[in-house]
Amino acid sequence: MYKEFGISEEILNIAKKAEKEIEEEGIFKNIEEVCEYNSLKVLTAFQKNKVSDMHFNSTTGYGYGDIGRDCIENIFADVLKAEDALVRGQFISGTHALTVALFALLRPNDIFLSITGKPYDTLDCVIGIEENKSSLKSFGVKYEQIDLKDNGEFDIEKIVERVSKKDIKLIEIQRSRGYATRESISIDSVEEVIKEIRKVNNEVIIMIDNCYCEFVGRKEPLEVGADIIVGSLIKNLGGGVAPNGAYIAGKKDLVELTAERLTSPGQGKEVGPTLGINKSILQGIYLAPNVVASSLKTAVFAAKMLEILGYKVSPRYNEKRADIVQTIEFNDADKLIKYCQGIQMGSAIDSNSIPEPWDMPGYNDQIIMASGSFTQGSSIELSCDGPIRPPYIAFMQGGLTYEYGKIGVLKAIQNIVKSEK
Repeated sequence: MYKEFGISEEILNIAKKAEKEIEEEGIFKNIEEVCEYNSLKVLTAFQKNKVSDMHFNSTTGYGYGDIGRDCIENIFADVLKAEDALVRGQFISGTHALTVALFALLRPNDIFLSITGKPYDTLDCVIGIEENKSSLKSFGVKYEQIDLKDNGEFDIEKIVERVSKKDIKLIEIQRSRGYATRESISIDSVEEVIKEIRKVNNEVIIMIDNCYCEFVGRKEPLEVGADIIVGSLIKNLGGGVAPNGAYIAGKKDLVELTAERLTSPGQGKEVGPTLGINKSILQGIYLAPNVVASSLKTAVFAAKMLEILGYKVSPRYNEKRADIVQTIEFNDADKLIKYCQGIQMGSAIDSNSIPEPWDMPGYNDQIIMASGSFTQGSSIELSCDGPIRPPYIAFMQGGLTYEYGKIGVLKAIQNIVKSEK
């Protein structure tokens, strides 16, 4: 079957070697143990909130009295250890949810500090790094950043010195790397920096961009002192089932502010029709622990294969992971493009399409993006993308099952090998 799919005997032999070494080191077993832990966490929340088929029902119009929506938000709050949660299909993306949170929590002349360097490219216009008439900067919000150290760790000395002045309103930590070359931020590092911040400042709001990180480990950022976290439902917690949406979770007063920014002051969480997606969101978070585990296995397999073939990857196949993202450094624009095109060829949807680099809204460089997904732009499904700029890094994530993820990776590697001959 693999030969009919276009995978050579040479690549299959490398795959067998890679899987054998991964199995011998117990890497997949560790992923499965975390999956079991998080599955128990989710099931406990479902049973505590007495989920019934009545919670699958839909609302339209204003969405008053939507018991399914309320049940979903209680489940997310329980799973994420939050006082409250806002889980809505009205969020277009993780970027949208982050934007809503920032505009909800910041006021003119407030200072917003990122302590993981510059945030993801799509926030440039939101913050005002790139001039935009609707940015936070245009409303008088000031932005500062403290870069990570060269080794990828927080610059705690600089952070503590800056926040001790107590004029910072909000600190943002982006755990995943975005299109940066740094490593993703572990939950242990988040806990350490929050402890140091709280020694000198108890008032500052600590917000975590948790996209790509949920269920990778046993703890979430609210459990180590964060005030509010944000994530997308077409990433980890949607489980590949939720058709759209995002969540904001954390302290009740902060979540209410974000709800009033998403809807309107005085209405907040009480409005917002679910339009028939309750069941999908519930199924998504129910399946999410297993889907995240499959994504991690796919990333580990890809890392091992590409290491064997001589490419620089991050994380390495046997390193501890903070998110589902796997990077491969090609140092060659054509190889980056060929790898992404191979991922598309190995997908179930639009496998006959050939992605090409193009100018995408919110990005300064051309982007190549492969996503043969059931939900447009879903990155918990196998996808791969990257900016066309040196050192030409592919950012791969997702895989609804390990088997489908593995096949996609093999097809992508084969496409590179084929182009070299």
